[in-house]
Amino acid sequence: MTHPGRQCPQESLDRAVCKGEQGVANILGIIALTDDELNALTDLAGRMADRAGAAALKHFRDGRLVAENKAGGGDFDPVTAGDREAEAAMRALLGSERPDDGIFGEEYERVAGTSGLTWVLDPIDGTRAFISGLPTWGVLIALDDGQSGRIGVVDHPAMGERFIGVPGNGAAITRHGTTAPIAARPCARLEDAILMTVDPFLFAADEAAAFGEFRNRVRLTRYGMDCYAFAMTAMGQADLVIESGLAAYDIAAPAALVRAAGGVATDWRGRDCRWGGRAVIAGDPELHAAALEILSQVPDQTP
Repeated sequence: MTHPGRQCPQESLDRAVCKGEQGVANILGIIALTDDELNALTDLAGRMADRAGAAALKHFRDGRLVAENKAGGGDFDPVTAGDREAEAAMRALLGSERPDDGIFGEEYERVAGTSGLTWVLDPIDGTRAFISGLPTWGVLIALDDGQSGRIGVVDHPAMGERFIGVPGNGAAITRHGTTAPIAARPCARLEDAILMTVDPFLFAADEAAAFGEFRNRVRLTRYGMDCYAFAMTAMGQADLVIESGLAAYDIAAPAALVRAAGGVATDWRGRDCRWGGRAVIAGDPELHAAALEILSQVPDQTP
């Protein structure tokens, strides 16, 4: 997950998705995927998660693992061999099977592609958890058609749980070889909600003040779950996730997953959040609307 000072603006994903004539046509709504094509792409996303998880697990809880710091100015944004090898494994599979698709990943340069489809990859979301031996880190994979996320995968290799969502076709969890449908649960009131965020100390002052209002009203607040918080919202175990300072690869897959499970994913103004920045994810549309009443009052971030 990206530090608030290192945001990915909307234009960056625009450029990654919309290169080439087919990419422009896609923005105009021309590109369509048949059910068979979407099923094949969903299968590919699962195989990408298999490869990324295997690459990352080789380094998980290995005392020899070295974490480099990508950030400056006193911040800590770790990256490991596990991150790089996991993303490389996914890119290699895409290069073999989908060479015309774009790729927008955290660790390597973007590939524009010509098909109008872009894979948005976070090889290890929650690298801080990864280097701490905690199992909440995950592999995030989204397929974007330039208008919306078509597939969202939130995979947790250390826990053996994989969440896949296809907006319009539903969401499911696969655990120990068994797949079952999942759905967000009804929860219309903040007072009944379970709220999650990765770290309240990452919020800026005005953001923290707004988050404090939520913390004082909700039933329960939990921290430090990384992308597992989004998966639990899609599964109907939690109700609300509030984050800030996200990059596109942090949120594209979770947003598609939660939408597929019947939830809502936007920024703090109710706009598309898959580009990154601030995000509010809710399982219940009424709860999302209640959250926006508070979050929309927080001043916009300045570059």
